[in-house]
Amino acid sequence: MSSTATDVVRLLTVKGETLAVAESLTGGLVAAEITSVPGASKVFRGSVTAYATELKHDLLDVDAALLATHGAVDPQVAAQMAAGVRKALGTDWGIATTGVAGPDPQDGQPVGTVFVAVDGPVATDPGSAGGGKVEALRLNGGRAEIRRESVRSVLALLLKGLASEQTGNERAQDTERNGGF
Repeated sequence: MSSTATDVVRLLTVKGETLAVAESLTGGLVAAEITSVPGASKVFRGSVTAYATELKHDLLDVDAALLATHGAVDPQVAAQMAAGVRKALGTDWGIATTGVAGPDPQDGQPVGTVFVAVDGPVATDPGSAGGGKVEALRLNGGRAEIRRESVRSVLALLLKGLASEQTGNERAQDTERNGGF
């Protein structure tokens, strides 16, 4: 269990929000990392491991034309996976991983090409990170290292979104307490 996963579960619990995960190259590792944290059942609704490309469309509502044109290893695919799992499982936040862990290239992308995405509540504060965010990664190492780093990266991206939303809310509450200054 990582400290990042612990922090994610803690922040989601404090905020009373929920999370769903869509995974491809990580094959369930993100969900396993989150559920290794005691109390995760309060915030974690479930996951979809859509390893096969057609399942990304069938289960997560990723655009079929996008998949046909760009393949599964694409930033828009990651974003649509995160939004799709969020909608399918009825959660506040959705996160997703897609990429190439190796040993061979896929969809014209080299080994180590990974996209992680977060989809969350739409930001009302300009300093907040709600909505959708995708991060492109170029990872080195073997298959296990690439998958492990993908898990770490998507959880870090989610934590950043949760923390900035938390900071934005605290700023708004502080402004209210201090008469707008």
